[in-house]
Amino acid sequence: MNTIIHRAGTRGHSDHGWLNSYHSFSFAGYHNPERVRFGLLRVLNDDVVEAGMGFGKHPHDNMEIISIPLGGTLSHKDSAGRSEVIKTNDVQIMSAGSGIFHSEMNASSTEEVNFLQIWIFPKDKNIAPRYEQKTFDPAARVNQWQVVVSPDEKDGGIWINQDAWFSLAKLEAGKSLSYKQNITTNGVYLFVLEGEVKVNDQNLYKRDGMGIVGADVIGITANKNAELLVMEIPMN
Repeated sequence: MNTIIHRAGTRGHSDHGWLNSYHSFSFAGYHNPERVRFGLLRVLNDDVVEAGMGFGKHPHDNMEIISIPLGGTLSHKDSAGRSEVIKTNDVQIMSAGSGIFHSEMNASSTEEVNFLQIWIFPKDKNIAPRYEQKTFDPAARVNQWQVVVSPDEKDGGIWINQDAWFSLAKLEAGKSLSYKQNITTNGVYLFVLEGEVKVNDQNLYKRDGMGIVGADVIGITANKNAELLVMEIPMN
């Protein structure tokens, strides 16, 4: 089993005034040759956008883009004519495929929005662009995994064009969970949203990330109340 730990304080950082962004992997003006990606996970950005501000219309292609609001509300518009609002406990996925333009703005004129922007390389290129979002019950992730993204919607998550699974959990202090991989050759990237957990005798804190390769089952214990995102991703 191989592991890598990315402490919250070692992430790349950019502050544009209206946007305060932390980058777990190289992005825009932040380049770290040792942190370009984890397998097919290319971008994990922790973004805070000021009230009334946001990302204007811009293009994407051949990338799976997942947005997970952690607080506040996002407004999404795209060149396919969609206009959606994405709230806390929603998960949005956009398969950019052969090409799409979109914008993401803070839907509030008074409160900031904090959301994760995640990019995954696709399994099949140049598919028709596709958009989906779904609201998930936070009570259904207490001390258990709640699948929110998966290649088969029968798992309960929204569909992704990749053999990848995203799962959320709210783990109470002293409780433990095991994560069993769906595909043994995949890797797992664990991101601590809140609190403190122990994984393989390593303590992880808020916004720490840990990549794990070669472990079929991963044991996690909450030292304090914790919220977790686990991303199981092909390594090549």
